[in-house]
Amino acid sequence: MKDRHFNYIKDLTKYQRQKTSEVMIGNVPVGGNNPIRIQTMTDTDTADADATVEQIISVVKAGADYVRVTVKSMSDAESLKTIKKNLVERGYTTPLVADIHFNPKLAELAAQVVSKVRINPGNFYDKRAQFKNKIYTDDEYKAELDNIEKQFVPFLRLLKETNTALRVGANHGSLSDRVMSRFGDTPAGISESVLEFLRICKKENFTNVVVSIKSSNTRVMVYTVRLLNFKMRLEDMQFPIHLGVTEAGEGEDGRLKSAVGVGALLADGIGDTVRISLTESPMNEIPVATKLVDHFKTYQNHEPITAPMIAQTNPFEYERRSTRPVLNMGGKQLPVVIADLGDRSLREMIPIRGKLVPEYFLSGNKILDIEGEEYPVITLEEYLFESTRWGRMKFIRTNKAEFDRFMDMHPEIIMKLKQTRKTVLILESYNANPMAELRAFFMALETHIWKVPVILYRKYNESNPDDLRIKASADIGGLLIDGYGDGICLSNDSENITFTELKDLSFGILQASRMRVTKTEFISCPGCGRTLFDLQETTLKVKAHFKHLDHLKIGVMGCVVNGPGEMGDVDYGFVGAGNQKVNLYKGLKPVKRQIPYENAVEELEQLIRENGDWKDPED
Repeated sequence: MKDRHFNYIKDLTKYQRQKTSEVMIGNVPVGGNNPIRIQTMTDTDTADADATVEQIISVVKAGADYVRVTVKSMSDAESLKTIKKNLVERGYTTPLVADIHFNPKLAELAAQVVSKVRINPGNFYDKRAQFKNKIYTDDEYKAELDNIEKQFVPFLRLLKETNTALRVGANHGSLSDRVMSRFGDTPAGISESVLEFLRICKKENFTNVVVSIKSSNTRVMVYTVRLLNFKMRLEDMQFPIHLGVTEAGEGEDGRLKSAVGVGALLADGIGDTVRISLTESPMNEIPVATKLVDHFKTYQNHEPITAPMIAQTNPFEYERRSTRPVLNMGGKQLPVVIADLGDRSLREMIPIRGKLVPEYFLSGNKILDIEGEEYPVITLEEYLFESTRWGRMKFIRTNKAEFDRFMDMHPEIIMKLKQTRKTVLILESYNANPMAELRAFFMALETHIWKVPVILYRKYNESNPDDLRIKASADIGGLLIDGYGDGICLSNDSENITFTELKDLSFGILQASRMRVTKTEFISCPGCGRTLFDLQETTLKVKAHFKHLDHLKIGVMGCVVNGPGEMGDVDYGFVGAGNQKVNLYKGLKPVKRQIPYENAVEELEQLIRENGDWKDPED
């Protein structure tokens, strides 16, 4: 669908914050003209008030605007009073958020203590999907919605009385049978599960609402939030949006997935508050979120960008840009990685450390393949006027501003680019808003029906690897999620970032945006008060044992709430089921229950073997 403007944001070529209503959460407003708020979640046992208070103070000092705590039982709900009292006595008034699943009664109790209550529409009044494949008639569907409204309206009235905000937060994988039966596990279904509750809020004139939709799948997360944003506008809703990639994992992988998914939306001005979900200490989430939010401040007041809006792709579904194949680029080939050699020779860099071997290497004005074959990198002028280049494989390096000027002077380049079969563009941007400018260039290519493959090139000068990961993922990830780009090339001027780190980052961004899988994908939750074993240590243990299974997605979840509800599209799952007990999943179906924790990794290997998905690690 390339013949209409979907209007999920006001302008695809201009960075501007999405207009939302202001919601007061305690003494810290969100939405409206307020800055993007940073938040995290405790991983202590909420019933242990002293430990929870200490962790809340630590993350507040680190920069958290809000702190969420899990409330899974009556003892947790009672503990909230002590936690808040102790914080106030020590001079901390940062708003607290209660995280509720399955139990509306706990939400009612929490609402009388905290500043905001988070509920999941998939399991608050509904039962989470049992995958019964029931077909609901219109009357049955409406009857269930009417039943939800009867239960929900008194809760909204309580929130009004206590001046407590509400977050309606859906997760991919925790939809009700009713929604699943009509919409499936799709962006349409996930957004509808939220809208069902928002319509009741609007009907009751309850406006103190924040919304969120999360997934461990960055594509699903981005498409669904865009769709929700679009549909809210159609129904005259302007609720602030909370962003996060759920179960992003730990280490570099968790940071890349978060920066790609959250960054793709922040680049379009969508998002009023951010939580980076890492399987690490909550303290580690704050600096990542802060760096990501701060990066988009550099997008402000950028040079104007023009684009033919008629060529916009469908922002709610994946469709890779159609290109003709050139060598192993474009067509149906996976995106390639081009590694920048800098002032090093290819001979110096081989053998390349690690399994991730780039297809090509940039060396000055040449591109080399692994065998040392050379291809020239030329300018637009050389391409158009040097006849010796005709018929030979070549790369053209340019940027949109330069290309627009050149095309105005030499419109004949349009026909030549259409005719050539041995040309690849290396496209870069010097605009403060590289995401929008690069996207605008792809729109121009689509308008002229140029099928030439494009390599996305970005140059940085970062000495901190975390800063580079966040900026590069945020600048490029959204383009890849939209199916733009047939390869990626990153350069960095600082010697603090090694060649290996840089080329591995390129592979990591492609995987985080789901364009190319080159290693096992681990989906792990950040942990909370429900977790009954050391989640960080367990995740590292599972990663070490299964990291060679690069054809699989494996989930590591601390509890049954985060198991089937939030693992998304995993192949296998390792899910906490009680005190030092684990359930093992094949997809979203539990197949081994109550396994002793100390035996669970070996049992998971056996399960993978039984299903024919095991392969022995290489020596």
